[in-house]
Amino acid sequence: MRLLVLVAFAFAAAAQSPGGDAEQEQLERALAEAGNSAVDYARALEAHLEKFPSSDRRDEIERILVQAAVDLNDRRRLLTFGVKAIENGSRNPRLLDFVTRALLDRADKESAERALRYSSALVRELAGVLERMSAEEIVPGRGRRAIESDTQLARAHLFQARALGRLERFDEAAKAARQGWERNPTAEAAREWARWLEKANQPQAALEALAGAVAAEPLDSPSRARDRERLGSLARAAGANAGAALLAASDRAAALHTARRERIAAIDPNAFAAAPADFTLSALDGPPLALASLSGKVVILDFWATWCGPCRAQHPLYEETQRRFSDRDDVTFLAVSTDEERDAVAPFLERNGWSKSVYFEDGLGAHLRVSSIPTTVILTKSGRVYSRMNGFIPDRFVDMLTERIRAALAEE
Repeated sequence: MRLLVLVAFAFAAAAQSPGGDAEQEQLERALAEAGNSAVDYARALEAHLEKFPSSDRRDEIERILVQAAVDLNDRRRLLTFGVKAIENGSRNPRLLDFVTRALLDRADKESAERALRYSSALVRELAGVLERMSAEEIVPGRGRRAIESDTQLARAHLFQARALGRLERFDEAAKAARQGWERNPTAEAAREWARWLEKANQPQAALEALAGAVAAEPLDSPSRARDRERLGSLARAAGANAGAALLAASDRAAALHTARRERIAAIDPNAFAAAPADFTLSALDGPPLALASLSGKVVILDFWATWCGPCRAQHPLYEETQRRFSDRDDVTFLAVSTDEERDAVAPFLERNGWSKSVYFEDGLGAHLRVSSIPTTVILTKSGRVYSRMNGFIPDRFVDMLTERIRAALAEE
């Protein structure tokens, strides 16, 4: 847990400070007695601030307590230290998310107004995060982060809706909830949207919104049964057909799910990749390569890096193997760099006289569980993993790889 790391630094700083003052001694003792318990660490630090309210370490300790509040989802500390951090300028999305939720658990108007401010700030921050991701080069894990940020942004719109609803701004609440549903069409978002439309006295629109919740829930869900009952009431109030609303909602939700996948895939084409053929690899020089375009070919993936000595030794053996299959158009060799410092690749290739036809792994290595390099993976013509070679035997590599390629060709 990040909290324990922060406290360890605080403990080290306390231990290395010039000795002799009572505060330092008591802080060292309190942290030592807390053991490895995050809860006890937080309690000890909070007690220390109560005893030494003018401590020179107050800002550092409060930063740790903010992290403790988030890690432990401690509502009291979120409302004490988290609110203070945000009011002092923090725009950390995770902190804004947790503090807004804590505020929405309260019923007073001041908390609702603050929740509205914080959720609006969260919407702006997350929209900025996704925009920056779109402009950056693809790196492993970006798709997962994009999905998380997109989901969090949809949730932030629902936070806005709840805060606006608490303030009896029902039309605005319905609009915010609709934005959340359109970004991520979940049953929760549809219920939130329908709730505020009902409050705004719009039964027909509420019927259409709630139909989205029924469409999204599994058939055996208790929530779905309750939503269907409520859907019937709304249909009667609106003089409408619940079945027609449900069919229309299913179509809308399907379209929104497709749009969401396309939106995230524009940030990282590999965000939803579930098989090697689903991956698109960015190129050092040239357009990205969709591995699906290699269907019908045996593909040999050479995972390497500029800093890998064995990879350099293995390279001429790859070239020799490639020459053996140079007359076949159904065999493709791909050099796949695993370098984190991508700027180092082009100079390395230039220096060593290697081909610049190189691709970056863009998450494919993690998908194939490449844990060491050099690693060679052979894909069949249908994209299935046929064989893998971790490392290489210098005097046998060319023949071994040749035999496996021929076996893969013969299989299909």
